[in-house]
Amino acid sequence: MTGASAGQVDSRAASEAFIATPSGQTVGMGLIAEPITGPDGAARNETALERWDRNLVELLQEVRVVQTGVQVLFAFLLTAPLAPRFPQLTQFQQLTYFATLLAAGGAAILLIAPTAYHRILFRLGDKEHLVVVANRFTLAGLAGVALSMVGALLLVTDLLFDESAVVVVTTGFAALGCLTFWCLAPMRRRARLRRVARGAPRPPRSAGG
Repeated sequence: MTGASAGQVDSRAASEAFIATPSGQTVGMGLIAEPITGPDGAARNETALERWDRNLVELLQEVRVVQTGVQVLFAFLLTAPLAPRFPQLTQFQQLTYFATLLAAGGAAILLIAPTAYHRILFRLGDKEHLVVVANRFTLAGLAGVALSMVGALLLVTDLLFDESAVVVVTTGFAALGCLTFWCLAPMRRRARLRRVARGAPRPPRSAGG
């Protein structure tokens, strides 16, 4: 092979080993060199593929924490009908138990789904899609965890106390706590970060706040 031919082959191979990003940057195939910056403007030294890997690892670690709790609750609910007092439950208590059991079972299925999804798509280069889908499974699973926890608390409180007010107040506080700390607070922060990112002016604070 002549020197000119070898140079053409090397040039073609080099061009095939790189791709161009929408901003015109030329980077290694499969890597996107767009800078990833935080709210303070500081850049994170990682590629897009490394970011998806990090996001998936963080998500699976969070799911592992929640899985333990929901699996323990689900196991407890499965053994509840074996208790001697179970046949004495009222119809409302039995319906509450069954709804709580379904919520816990659904939450367990949704929280285990990212692991199964990952195993089936293993080494297929679809990490971005996997992270997006696993995040949706986790959010739906957390909703099931909240429902099962509130349902279990409702059932136990109704068994312990005859006064409806105690049952309503206790269950209401539990539901409000899950809604506030698991949904409203992070959603409020999310909206604020998006508003700041768009450069929109912040709403004025009240005189008392």
